[in-house]
Amino acid sequence: MIDIIGAISLTGLFGLCCAVLIGAAPVSRTSRMRLSVLALAWFATIAVFGAIGAFSAAGFGTPVIGLAVLMPVVVFLVSVARSSSVRSVALHTPLPALVGIHAARVLGVFFVLLFEAGRLPPTFALTAGWGDIAVAVAALPLAWAIRHQISGWRPLTFAWNVLGFADLVTAVTLGIGSAPDSPVRFIYETPNSGAVASLPWVLIPAVLVPVYLITHLAVFVQLMRTTAVTDRKDGHFAVGRHAI
Repeated sequence: MIDIIGAISLTGLFGLCCAVLIGAAPVSRTSRMRLSVLALAWFATIAVFGAIGAFSAAGFGTPVIGLAVLMPVVVFLVSVARSSSVRSVALHTPLPALVGIHAARVLGVFFVLLFEAGRLPPTFALTAGWGDIAVAVAALPLAWAIRHQISGWRPLTFAWNVLGFADLVTAVTLGIGSAPDSPVRFIYETPNSGAVASLPWVLIPAVLVPVYLITHLAVFVQLMRTTAVTDRKDGHFAVGRHAI
């Protein structure tokens, strides 16, 4: 039953994230259609690979999951560096939207439930699960604070973003480190993290984690830009005041 609920929830979550991000992005209608098709193609590819067991120890295993996590992030970083249009999207997608979608990371509760069911190891499941829940609980209040420019929103957003990014990196590291076929395994708890290599749970590292990593990076980009703009304004003001 938990697998069925997980499949429905994770598919719906991916659709919600895409709808919010693509809808909020400052792009044309044609670009929105292209992004939607690209997102659907990525989701379908991961789902097919998961269905045939490509991510399991009997298939290509953990390295393919790592590739699925890293590839979209690397493509995003290269695109931001080389494409002004992609850079514009990263800089101008509303910050509250980038932060607010992380509220759905409350589904990290599935890690805890899988641990309780004896299907995931405690170090990985509890760290990843409760970490996601903590980040999720703070997301909507922070998005509201950003939207209304509440005093101190910028350092709060930076701190939340660092913690949220670190939570994802930690979860991926622990998942790989406790996988049965991992070449860098360092956690030997029973059970191992092999359940995450099968559907529907492989959707978390292979689909949702890249989306959230990319949004965290976009938040960093926007925060650095707004800080730089503020510093320039303050510097000009200070020069003018000194001249007076």
